[in-house]
Amino acid sequence: MIDVERARQTIEGRVHRTPMLTSAALGARLKAELFQKTGSHKIRGALNCIASLTPEQRERGVVTWSAGNHAQAVAYAAALEGVDCLAMMWASASALKAEATRGYGATVDVEASDPANAYDRAVDVAEREGRFFVHPHDDPHVIAGNGTLALEILEDVPAVSTVVVGVGGGGLVSGIVTALDGRARVVAVEPEQAQAFKAGLDAGHSVPVETNTIADGLAPPFAGDLALQICAGRVESVLVTEDEIAEGMRFLYARAKLACEPAGAAAAAAVLAGKVAAGDDVVVVVSGGNVLAQRAAAILAS
Repeated sequence: MIDVERARQTIEGRVHRTPMLTSAALGARLKAELFQKTGSHKIRGALNCIASLTPEQRERGVVTWSAGNHAQAVAYAAALEGVDCLAMMWASASALKAEATRGYGATVDVEASDPANAYDRAVDVAEREGRFFVHPHDDPHVIAGNGTLALEILEDVPAVSTVVVGVGGGGLVSGIVTALDGRARVVAVEPEQAQAFKAGLDAGHSVPVETNTIADGLAPPFAGDLALQICAGRVESVLVTEDEIAEGMRFLYARAKLACEPAGAAAAAAVLAGKVAAGDDVVVVVSGGNVLAQRAAAILAS
């Protein structure tokens, strides 16, 4: 069972209630989740998951797998809960995110050649060492924790008609769908060059995909089966180009003063490009503020 209300009670006072901004230039509202602890919504799910562990599971520690934002969140949550954390990343993952994950107290393994290999290594470690695998988009406690973001949206914008959210493996959008429970339309935005979620929805189950996008936070090699089950028939799928993501990032920086990463700009990019209609009752989720200064500068200057 995905219990979002219980998750809210579990994490209340331990995460930020992020602001709801208005953007006349975009014609929509912005849920500024990049101001969350660790720079994204991920701490909501990670903390709810780790807080649910049994004493035996805590003793064995946790392992996770991530391009960086989920790894940071699990590391931070594990430190709060006094649990040992191992994060499986890969050689080409963001050095900034890997270093931040270490800074929160986790051991970071970047020996994997790619995301799929890192996932296999995480599963192997969980089996060999008995660590609990904090999955970024296939764990009910993670999904429930992520859904607390939508409870805040409902309180801040009671007449919300549409929530637009960037999606990778589906851990956030499935939490939002669960929390909204049909009270608003949900639009899942993916990079054209990283379609794990759409491919999974089309197939009816998780399928492997190749990815090549500036939005590394939205580029898992597959989506979560649980997330796909929750979202089937309940979300609309929209794709954005690399140029549209970059333009969305530039727009948010210049007009909304939000210094987000490319993944955090995907939802706004869809509205900016006219692929999702704007409106005062439309809420755009901006989650992800972790990007190397050099990379951000290059995108902003282009």
